[in-house]
Amino acid sequence: MLTPDNFLQATQWIGITTLTFAGLTGLSFLLKWGIRFRLVGVTAFSLVLTVGCFGLSVVPFAPTVVPGSINYTLVFDNGANLITIKVPSDITESELEATLRQAAINLVAPGRLSPGRGQLLLRARTVIHPEPGISKPLYLGRVMQSPSRSEDGDPFAIEIYRDNLAQLSS
Repeated sequence: MLTPDNFLQATQWIGITTLTFAGLTGLSFLLKWGIRFRLVGVTAFSLVLTVGCFGLSVVPFAPTVVPGSINYTLVFDNGANLITIKVPSDITESELEATLRQAAINLVAPGRLSPGRGQLLLRARTVIHPEPGISKPLYLGRVMQSPSRSEDGDPFAIEIYRDNLAQLSS
């Protein structure tokens, strides 16, 4: 898997290539070569590649994995302050807590909460079938994030609904 370091090295090589094309483009205008306008396009495209590779070298794009977490499915995301994920119905309390923490780390971006939008709420749910042909969503826990950090430095407050979790085992 490619890492940000790989993209930084690619940025250096593509940057050198871009500078070479820029010099060649300048020379083509001085000598009035017929391909000078094509070289402008090649130089501009090389510049776009350089900026793109640099962006990928700065921002880590690998998702965080929290030990003990399980796979989840994103069900709803309003892009602002509400996210809902679906977890399997055979989840344990420790797996739920780790999965909520992992989802919060991976799905919550710093710019998501703008002033006046309040707290971010990430909820985990599963679907139960109380009777044949009837499906009911059951919320198992939530993560609240406010723009300010708590006293212990953790930006996430995880709450597990133990009574709803107990309904899964019965």
